Amino acid sequence: MSLASLKPARAPFTFAHRTTCVKTSFIREILKVTENPAVISFAGGLPSPDLFPVDEVAEAAQAVLTGQGRAALQYSTTEGFLPLREWIAQRYASRFGLGVSPEEILVTTGSQQGLDLIAKVFIDPGSPVLVEQPGYLGALQAFSVYEPEFAPLAAGEEGPDPAAIEAALEPGRVRLFYTVPNFQNPSGACFSLAARKAAARASAEAGTALVEDDPYGELRYAGTELPPLKSFNPSTLMLGSFSKVVAPGLRLGWICAPREVIRKLVVMKQAADLHTDIFAQRLLHRYLSTTDFTAHLARLRAVYGKRAAAMVDGFRATMPAGTHCNRPEGGMFLWATLPKGVSSRALFEKAAAREVAFVPGTAFHFDGGGDSAMRLNFTNTPEDRIAEGLRRLASAVNEELA
Repeated sequence: MSLASLKPARAPFTFAHRTTCVKTSFIREILKVTENPAVISFAGGLPSPDLFPVDEVAEAAQAVLTGQGRAALQYSTTEGFLPLREWIAQRYASRFGLGVSPEEILVTTGSQQGLDLIAKVFIDPGSPVLVEQPGYLGALQAFSVYEPEFAPLAAGEEGPDPAAIEAALEPGRVRLFYTVPNFQNPSGACFSLAARKAAARASAEAGTALVEDDPYGELRYAGTELPPLKSFNPSTLMLGSFSKVVAPGLRLGWICAPREVIRKLVVMKQAADLHTDIFAQRLLHRYLSTTDFTAHLARLRAVYGKRAAAMVDGFRATMPAGTHCNRPEGGMFLWATLPKGVSSRALFEKAAAREVAFVPGTAFHFDGGGDSAMRLNFTNTPEDRIAEGLRRLASAVNEELA
């Protein structure tokens, strides 16, 4: 009897219920479309590879292998490379005056793993979780695995309204509040000082876990840096990432949280991957310790700031009446609304035919809303290509209007 003739008596697998709760990432599916080099992509949240410090990272890698090779290729601690955690703690002190201990920092495999670990620690099926709407797709996807009940909080251009924050965070109402207060993904909005204080105060009074995700805070092109929510509520969990300011391929992020929370997160991480790539951690620490990181950030801000201005000005000059966009002070994204009756999903097909891509607003709404909006990324596209992509996009909008 051949193996091919052996047939199972029934379906071979019974999947966990949680696998039905999470949808495929719409953005990851869109990125397949943009693999064609002819496509001008405003879709992915990608930093510019032209600005990656390739030579400096290569030198750091060689130095680590030469001087620390055996330790860099061995198993390591779950918490992460202590000198790297010390560097992160010092960065918090120099930027914000926060007194953070390295023992309050856990290195993660990108901030996406941080979201998953936080969800494991705080979310049970049915747990009420407050999220901005529109909100970060990666967080919605990570949290959905654990079957929460999402509650929306409208994200304005200066963050949610302080009164709305306090109403949403009544004691006993919300288990966890997730927010991106600096140049939010996807809207590009930045919390006002009043919104920051309201979120910190209300979450502390309600006993709600406040999760402050800050991947874009170092990328400010205009305005004045504001204090983090953790300045007003020390129990806040902060997520950080080196993906946007060094290189996403290293997959290095972190969680900064009270020690009792870190202990829980460490146990969850041990069950997931034991520890984050220690070679990458040592390499990154070597890079940060031997280069002028401030100068590197200044270069990023100069290039991205010009691209942001080019996209905003080009959008407003090119698009038909009834189309609007914001002017973000930092980050990576522009948020735009379309004329009445124009669907961003339908528009995506027409834009793709013209070899330009964006993300429809529905991807950032857990309840199916957002079809009149779209997110555009400006950091990964040079200014001349931004102009051409906007011309193609305007053509698609005009066709849809017609």
